[in-house]
Amino acid sequence: MRPLTVRQAVAHPRYLLSAWPWRAAGYLLSSAPVGLLVLVVLLVGVVVGGVLAVVLVGLPLLVVLALSGLPVAALERRRLRLVDGRPVRSPHRMPDGPGPVVWARTRFREPATWRELGFALVLATVLWPLDLLVAAVVLGAPLALLGTPLVMATVGGGEEVRVLKLWLATSWPQAFAAAVVGLLMLAVSGYVLGAVAAGRAEMTRVLLVPADPERRERVAELVRSRVRLVDAFEAERRRIERDLHDGAQQRLVALSMTLGLARLDAPPGPLADQLAKAHDEAGKALAELRDLIQGIHPKVLADHGLVPAVADAADRSAVPVDVTLDLPGRLPEAVEAAAYFVVCEALANIGRHSGASRAEVTGRHEDGLLALEVRDDGRGGADAGQGSGLTGLADRVSVLDGTISLSSPPGGPTLLRVEIPCEWRTEHCA
Repeated sequence: MRPLTVRQAVAHPRYLLSAWPWRAAGYLLSSAPVGLLVLVVLLVGVVVGGVLAVVLVGLPLLVVLALSGLPVAALERRRLRLVDGRPVRSPHRMPDGPGPVVWARTRFREPATWRELGFALVLATVLWPLDLLVAAVVLGAPLALLGTPLVMATVGGGEEVRVLKLWLATSWPQAFAAAVVGLLMLAVSGYVLGAVAAGRAEMTRVLLVPADPERRERVAELVRSRVRLVDAFEAERRRIERDLHDGAQQRLVALSMTLGLARLDAPPGPLADQLAKAHDEAGKALAELRDLIQGIHPKVLADHGLVPAVADAADRSAVPVDVTLDLPGRLPEAVEAAAYFVVCEALANIGRHSGASRAEVTGRHEDGLLALEVRDDGRGGADAGQGSGLTGLADRVSVLDGTISLSSPPGGPTLLRVEIPCEWRTEHCA
């Protein structure tokens, strides 16, 4: 596969035999005239504009200087093609209408304009001297060594020549040995130039070339689709809870009452015993249905919020639980539901696996973050990836840009922490 960038080309076995080392050298060396020209233009513009601004004549010139990053960035995007064959797009959008005033207003409102101005200033003061220094050092020494025989023949009269001003070559074998060393160093220099040019090109691309808008849109759509799925799932949970509460539960209540009345009216005997057994089974089914409804979407959570819902879950826990929640008020439904079910799953795990004698739930809202912690004094050793039920909840919390962390060393204690970004405003988080 043909490499598109110098970074890809450096890893190719035929890199030194390709044009990429020369392109990398050209990219770094051409930075000097461009940067020097930009520096001169900016200095002259600032001086002239500052003097003329006293009489308001230099203001247009200062406006032009503010927009000077645009042509510099356009030239840099063209130079980038020397070492980067990937598509290069302009980050600027079309003006809102015709005319230079509208064009200038559009450009001044774009962050890319000021980013390009900053790049022009850095190029004029820092980048081009560094590029020139690297190219001179990396290429200068190998080329000087490589040219030792030629210098001895032309300048040294075939007798002696000073190599790199460090040592004296007094014979032709020494001169040719220096040339061989220079040739080897030149091969190494090709890789050094490629690496430096690749880093310089990546920096330029990050600052001056916008990211792929289609990729950004795809990522944004994936995030939106995940949120929609969670909302749809939550709405379906509510519908199921409502149907069970208003339908099946009411029918079971009516059935239990009917069986109870029939039990009272039946004479003692086998029929009364069967009615009593059926009445008990109906009561158990009703209790199980209420627990199921509570697990799907507890009414206390919908009506009163997270604090009472967590307190209710703690009262139903098999392990004594201390609850300390300091929250400003009602949270969004998605945040309340995610936090509640994480706490419920954690308390269920404590009751089933931890061997703890006591647990604690604490939480607060601070600096735009809802933070809940569930800890116990059990044996520890819990692993979220080994069927604890927290993996699915972590995915659910991640949709809200939240995180779940678990600390459970062998011997305990176990600490589960959930954090969900949530800006509280008067009545709720947003």
